[in-house]
Amino acid sequence: MEDTILKVDDLRPADGATHRPKRKGRGRSSGMGKTSCRGHNGEGQRAGRSKKKGFEGGQMPSYRKFPKLKGFKPPRTIMYAEINVQDLNKIEADVIDFEKLRELGYIKSKKYEALRILGKGEISKAVNVKANYVTPSAKEKIESAGGSVEVI
Repeated sequence: MEDTILKVDDLRPADGATHRPKRKGRGRSSGMGKTSCRGHNGEGQRAGRSKKKGFEGGQMPSYRKFPKLKGFKPPRTIMYAEINVQDLNKIEADVIDFEKLRELGYIKSKKYEALRILGKGEISKAVNVKANYVTPSAKEKIESAGGSVEVI
């Protein structure tokens, strides 16, 4: 048996892996003659045609149709003011609810319509909370400290 050494000049692509390039504009019989696969008049036929990102051929592009995210609020969406359990320690009140937090200055923006209590931190005193939503961990921490939770 002979030892065969593979050389770089012996390498060639597998059969069917390469194709001859299309020769455009070489007459009718080539199938790609006359307009050279560009179609008839119009922007695509011209040299230096527009390659704008998002261009949809004159139709109103989708990025102009839809509202931008800045300032857009879907209809019927309730904006919740969120407060953590650890912040309830600072509040001196018998009952903590949305109106009381707004009165004390914890909720300043007028865009908020409801209150949501989150479970970050620990609570050391008993408080009575009335909120639209309370996370399970927050409810557990408030009740273990001797307080009560009412979901409205």
